[in-house]
Amino acid sequence: MTDSRPMADDIEKGAAPVDTLADELDMRLADSDEELADRFPGDRGVRQPVHTVYVPGDRYTGALPAEWGRQALAALDDHVTTPEEFGEITGITPETVCEVWPRVRDKLAREPIEDLRIDFEDGYGTRPDAEEDAAVTATARALATAVRDGSAPPYHGIRFKSFEAATRRRGLRTLRLFVEALHAAGGLTDGFVLTLPKVTSVAQVEAMVLVCERLEAEHGLPARTLRFEIQVETPQSILGPDGTVLVARMVHASAGRCTGLHYGTYDYSASCGIAAAYQSMEHPAADHAKAVMQVTAAGTGVFLSDGSTNVLPVGDRAAVHAAWRLHARLVRRSLERGFYQGWDLHPAQLPTRYLATYTFYRAGLGDALARLRAYVGGGDSGYLDEPATAAALAGFVLRGVDCGGVTAEEIAAATGLDPGRLAVLARRHPEKASPPGNLRACG
Repeated sequence: MTDSRPMADDIEKGAAPVDTLADELDMRLADSDEELADRFPGDRGVRQPVHTVYVPGDRYTGALPAEWGRQALAALDDHVTTPEEFGEITGITPETVCEVWPRVRDKLAREPIEDLRIDFEDGYGTRPDAEEDAAVTATARALATAVRDGSAPPYHGIRFKSFEAATRRRGLRTLRLFVEALHAAGGLTDGFVLTLPKVTSVAQVEAMVLVCERLEAEHGLPARTLRFEIQVETPQSILGPDGTVLVARMVHASAGRCTGLHYGTYDYSASCGIAAAYQSMEHPAADHAKAVMQVTAAGTGVFLSDGSTNVLPVGDRAAVHAAWRLHARLVRRSLERGFYQGWDLHPAQLPTRYLATYTFYRAGLGDALARLRAYVGGGDSGYLDEPATAAALAGFVLRGVDCGGVTAEEIAAATGLDPGRLAVLARRHPEKASPPGNLRACG
């Protein structure tokens, strides 16, 4: 083997010193470095809600979140006798359910909805323009009132009709009316999120960026005040006609405004030709689409959300129990696969949303804390954890704190780490995100 290291006589003959070569590499790679930092900035440093609740636009009132909480608690009281029974229904060990039971009930009473999307798309349907205009304006004013008095969910927004040709003008009209009315009523905060549905081309995302820019200019709003989620519910958003992954191009065409990729279970499945009886969040076609979404979002700071189950906890006791069992399992399945958010469509889905979420974080807490303690302070956890795994462990713990399943005091007592130190380990970069402003913690 030939030793390629420079010898003293090589340097004397004029061989480039290491620093000079490094300077040359810096110059050669400068554009690549800048592009990487711009396109893959990492964690945005803001927390992610555990779900998005969809309600039709004409059914929203400022009292709706609290009413959903009351209905969720009533469903528990009507269909569950003890925490242990809830564990048997959902397939979660009774001891674990008993541990989180007070947290779940408190959450349902205090903040049942973390993210609310007022729906003027499929959930609202096609109405006369005058009727939709009136509903949009009334709803925006009601939301503004809830934001001002502190009763609105910390994340909230609307889903308007898509930018496909048939619905484009109505969707744009609803979007403009809602933003105008919400801003005029003093309700536009950092918690406001828009949902762009049924995206079929990169050009639609670019059009959405243009719309946001124009609306900001019209109302004197700071740049990037308006942000949006891309709803992945068409095969065209996953695979373009040229064989490229269009959803990746969509994220990078959003000019930093894309906050999330949301999987649309039923539109996507139906578009793939899957029979209605087999459309679900765990169909192989769904898993393929979500795997593509996951790789696309990695390193970008864009959140991922799974879809929903349309099997609702309604009817007799047996039907409610069966729907709860399914929902709890699907929520847990999503969490295990790195999808920390999903959709809820009915108040009675909230108990299993929080039960499955809280038990997920508490089940993994002891191991995560032991590994973090060994990584930071030394010792043997049984694992040889690298920095990337330590970041994942810290991120896991922070998510548990964010949603209310874990307390910061528990973490500090076990590891000596406070949320600030955990954020550093998790590589959260709040300086890269918009200032939190009026956004309140969800947990």
